[in-house]
Parts: sequence; structure tokens; C-alpha cells
Amino acid sequence: MKKQPKLPFWQVWNVSLGFLGVQFGFALQNANASRILSDLGADLHSLSLFWIVAPLMGLIVQPIVGSASDRTWGRFGRRNPYILFGAIAAAVGMAFMPNAGIAVAFIAPILFGGVMLALMDAAFNVTMQPFRALVSDMVPSEQRTVGYAVQSLLINIGAVMGSMLPFILTNVIGLENTSRGGEVAPSVIWAFYIGASVLLGSVLWTVFRTKEYAPEEYNAYKGIDAEAVARELAERKSLPQRLAGFFKLLVTMPKTMRQLAVVQFFSWFSLFIMWVYTTPAITQHVWGVEAKWFDSHYLETVGEIPAHIAAAKGAAGDWVGIIFAAYSLFAAIFSMVLARVASVLGRKLTYSLSLLLGGLGYMSFSLFQGGAPTEVNLLITEVTVPAGALGLLLPMIGVGIAWAAILAMPYAILSDTLPATKTGVYMGIFNFTIAAPQILSALVAGPILAGLFDNQAIYIIMLAGAFMVLGAISVFFVQEESTLAVPADPVSA
Repeated sequence: MKKQPKLPFWQVWNVSLGFLGVQFGFALQNANASRILSDLGADLHSLSLFWIVAPLMGLIVQPIVGSASDRTWGRFGRRNPYILFGAIAAAVGMAFMPNAGIAVAFIAPILFGGVMLALMDAAFNVTMQPFRALVSDMVPSEQRTVGYAVQSLLINIGAVMGSMLPFILTNVIGLENTSRGGEVAPSVIWAFYIGASVLLGSVLWTVFRTKEYAPEEYNAYKGIDAEAVARELAERKSLPQRLAGFFKLLVTMPKTMRQLAVVQFFSWFSLFIMWVYTTPAITQHVWGVEAKWFDSHYLETVGEIPAHIAAAKGAAGDWVGIIFAAYSLFAAIFSMVLARVASVLGRKLTYSLSLLLGGLGYMSFSLFQGGAPTEVNLLITEVTVPAGALGLLLPMIGVGIAWAAILAMPYAILSDTLPATKTGVYMGIFNFTIAAPQILSALVAGPILAGLFDNQAIYIIMLAGAFMVLGAISVFFVQEESTLAVPADPVSA
């Protein structure tokens, strides 16, 4: 097997830069989708059901795209065509989702918003999975932890920018941040336009600055029998055969992947709750807005929302962007030292401690409630928020550390266990461990919130913390292994 050359640092950077734009879009969605859906008429307990489209799209799209990109060799590369197509589709969804009102003559705005959310998520997944595989393709094993750490850094830079953008457009540029019945705030609409542009620009940079290896080079670096691969690709299989091959890969996945799936379950169950319910949680717990103002049936009885309630919901929505930017910033900082910390403490201990800090961060949300109005200097502007809102920046340190580890450590642990010919499809299959817990969370979080917590969203955030702590414990049951444990020639999917 020919030794794969190390990449200069800036080439590792170029390979991953498109992820900055993808995460810019994800950050806008994560911080604002619940806000948009609420403005369009969604009830608090039904928000998670709208969000279910995100993991469903990942569950469906990523394995298909992973398998297809493993088989693709063309003049534009192996992964790049999928990355570019997904980015274009995502930009379209980002432009239309906050403008659901334009379709009111044909479809209810809340349904149109849900459809655009589904389009965005499908497209994000088409783009994201090949990016994961691209790093594995281009970066040699000894640089793999560094490669995923750079990817994590860029993801979090994009997340900081995307999360803060609506706040900046309101408090620096001066756009309105309050919504009227059935419409989305102008600051959010323009944030999505800008996000679509950043997404396309960064992806284009990666596509045109990254020259993927030719098949002959790739096979030589990965120790692949080119003739065997050619025979496999030339073989035309029926859909049942392809499905059988896929499920065989699922059954024969490396033991490490199965063990990491448990960690992923607890981690992503928690993250999904945070993305869906942080906005209502701090609107209620910190700004003092009662749960009834998230009930569409109650809102129909009162007509227009009082100005002070609309202002509080707008301010809380903007502050969610700030604390999401904070956890992304802390994650970006931690990702810069993540590889070094892992080399000292080991991957597993680093991963576990990071998840523990994240769980404690979620649980501590309940400590920060209301408080006196406090002026905050954010360098770009000054705002006045309740003291509890300022205090929420502290738990974001733990959440950010956990997020950095979740983005990098499972892939660093997993990548060395996968055969080079099946990296894309196995990375796609691994997305099941991200999508499945989110789907379950979407199905049960709303009923738990309404039935057990009386729509007091702060308690479901604390529940997320408990699940993250369980994830930290489960890391110790993961056993790292080499690609020798993977069947040498599983049936192609």
C-alpha cells in the first residue's frame, strides 16, 4: 500500500471550509425554526413534530448519498458534485422558509414552512455526508484527528456567525425583530437570505480549491484492489439485492460503531430538545412570558398579541441566538485544543468529560430566572436583558465543550475502523445513530412537555441534561478497534 502524503494545514482547512457555510445555515435553523414555526401558528407541544423532518431527512438521505458517492468517479470528483448540489438546494429552502406567507393562497403558511424545513434539511444532509467522507478520503490516518478538529472549528465559526445574525440585524442594523400574526420578523427573513449566500460561497470555495484523488491514486493510498472494485461497480444489482447488501452492512458494522451508537443516542436526544425548546424555555423562565402565549387556540381568542408580549418574545428569540453563538464560540475554542487534549487524556476520557460538562450545563439552566434589567456590552452593541439571561452564558461553556466533542470525537474514533471502499456508506449508516434518537425525541418530547411539565419548557431542558450525563457514562463501554474487524468484502449497498 502506497503511503498517503500528509496535507499542508491550509489544504486541510480548504477541504473543510464548506462546512462553515453548512453550519451557518444549520445555526440559523436551530436558533430560529421554532421561532418561525410559532409565528406561523404552531403550538408549543407540537414544535417537536415539525422538527421531526430534520432527522427523517438525515435518515433517508445520508446512507443513499454515502453509497452513491462511494461509487462516483467523474471529472468533477467523487464527493464534490453531491456537496455542490446539496448546497444549492439548501439555499433555495433557506430563501423560502421565512417567506411562507407568499404561499397563503395555495397552502397554509405553517405547512409551507414545514415543507421548506424538510427541503433545507434534506439538502443539508446531501451536502454534509460527503463532507464527512471527503475528510476521510483526503486526510491520512495520522492527521485524522486534526482534520476533524479543523472541521469542528469551522463548523463552530459558522454557527457563531449564523446564530448571532438576527440579533445583529436588529440591534446593529436596526431591522424589526417582532412578528405580526402569521408573519416572520424582518430580521429573521434577511438573516436567512444572508445565510443562503454564505452557504453557497463557502461550498464553492471547497469544491474549486479541493482536487480529489484520481481512482488510481486513491486505491493505491487506501490499499484497495482496483480490479475487484471495478467488478463490483460494473455489477448491476436489483433493488432487493441492493437493500439486502445495505442491511448486511448494517448487521456487520464494526463493534465500535455499535457501541458508539449508544453514546450517540443520549447525546443527540439531548441536543434535539435544546434546539426545539430553548426559545420557549428562556422566554418563559427568564422573560416571564406565560405558556398560554405559545398556545395557538388561546391566541385566537385574544386577537392581536399585546405589544409587551411580542417584544419579550422577540427579545428572547434574539437572545437565544446569542447563547447559541456563545456555545458555538466555546466549542470553536475547545476544538482548537481538542486534538492535544485527546492525545494526553485519550479519546474516550476526553469525550466522556466533555459530555458530562454539557449535561451539567443543561441542568443549570433552571438556576437563571428573571432578575433585574442588566445592561450588556457585546462590543458590537449594548442591550438590556434580565440578569438571568446574562447568567445563561455560563452553562453554555459546558454545552460548547460537549458540542465540539460530539462533532469530532465519534468520527475520529470510528474512521480508523472503516474499510476505505465503504467509508461513505458506513458514515451514512452511522447517521442512523444521529437521526434515530432525534426522531424518538420528536415523538415523545411534546407529550412529556404537555403531560408531565405543564408546558413549562425549562424542565425538558433539564431532562436533556440528564440524558447527556448518561451519554458521558456510556462512553466508557466503547472499545476502539481496527479495520481488521470489518468484513473484508461485504456485499455492496
